[in-house]
Amino acid sequence: MKYHDRNLLMSYLKEYPIQQYFSLNILPFLSLVEFDDGDFIYKEDSLPSYLFYMIKGNAKLYLTHKNGKVSLINFLKAPCFIGEMELIKAQQCTNEVQALCNCICFSFDISKCSKLLLDDKVFLKYLCFFLSKKAIENTTNYTQNQAYPLKNRLASFILLTNSNGLYVEKHSEVCEYLGVSYRHLLYVIADFCKSGILKKTTNGYKIINMKLLNKIAKN
Repeated sequence: MKYHDRNLLMSYLKEYPIQQYFSLNILPFLSLVEFDDGDFIYKEDSLPSYLFYMIKGNAKLYLTHKNGKVSLINFLKAPCFIGEMELIKAQQCTNEVQALCNCICFSFDISKCSKLLLDDKVFLKYLCFFLSKKAIENTTNYTQNQAYPLKNRLASFILLTNSNGLYVEKHSEVCEYLGVSYRHLLYVIADFCKSGILKKTTNGYKIINMKLLNKIAKN
């Protein structure tokens, strides 16, 4: 995690006026931080010291089960809060959140402002809206996983998770997230390569035909 100076923070606040979601002055508690691709925004089972509002980037959310198995459970896309469930004590410790690309966030030091935030009616009203919208999106994603062929869903997944045109996600995690067999996933990926959409490299799969991939995802 890299901190930026106050001048850059003020510049981003003009572009992303987050103060509108609060009645209290949040500037004294606010910092601007940056995470590189692959950095952990939260480590699993840690006690969070910060609430983040991601303004640029994507991240993925993991859950480790009691038997040690790790599941990819969701994707976080800017703009969004990270750590709001811990702030309201819906859960005490964090799940693992990892940056999928370069991510820029507003950071709130909750050791100094958690009570103020939880007493702020304007913020709580917006948080209710944010959590409701998040629940609707999760429901939509679930129904799409049931209703659409793997070809379309995988195209959307690749568009979401690629970094600078390179797709590197683990097949086992993708299978679990999309609810498909390993064999079926490999078949569709091979078809994408045959169609000139992807090209296998030593580092992963390079997107060759972004236009066609977008078309398949939209269908």
